[in-house]
Amino acid sequence: MNADTSLVLVDSCCWIEALRKDGRIEVKMAVKYLLDEYKALLCGPVEYEVLSGARKNERDELRAYFNVLPYRPSDHKIWRKAAESAWKLRDAGVKAPHNDVIIATIAAEFGYRIFSIDKHFELMAGVLGFSLYVPGYGGLYNPE
Repeated sequence: MNADTSLVLVDSCCWIEALRKDGRIEVKMAVKYLLDEYKALLCGPVEYEVLSGARKNERDELRAYFNVLPYRPSDHKIWRKAAESAWKLRDAGVKAPHNDVIIATIAAEFGYRIFSIDKHFELMAGVLGFSLYVPGYGGLYNPE
């Protein structure tokens, strides 16, 4: 299966920040523009993190919203590769939550960029070889 490498894997921290009433406007705009350009990608670990933390009154709407996004499934090969990624990161002295290692592994394996405001993704990118998504001016979609 070929991956559309123009898609951007939006990390849960960005979805959560974008959904917060007082969330950072630059994150809100970046997520909005990724959605407008049909470039926002979802994967299981991100969906789990966002939906499991959703308020009761947000759950149905979020589920429906996530149903229409492109989705990158994970098979046993990704889980094994994630374990190898964790070894590489540990050997390099980089600490990151397990879920984020899985997200980073998916991005590295399929050539996706990751949009995240969590700083450990910058450290993981150097070790695992994926790219980070940097929004354009005002949050506009950045194809590069």
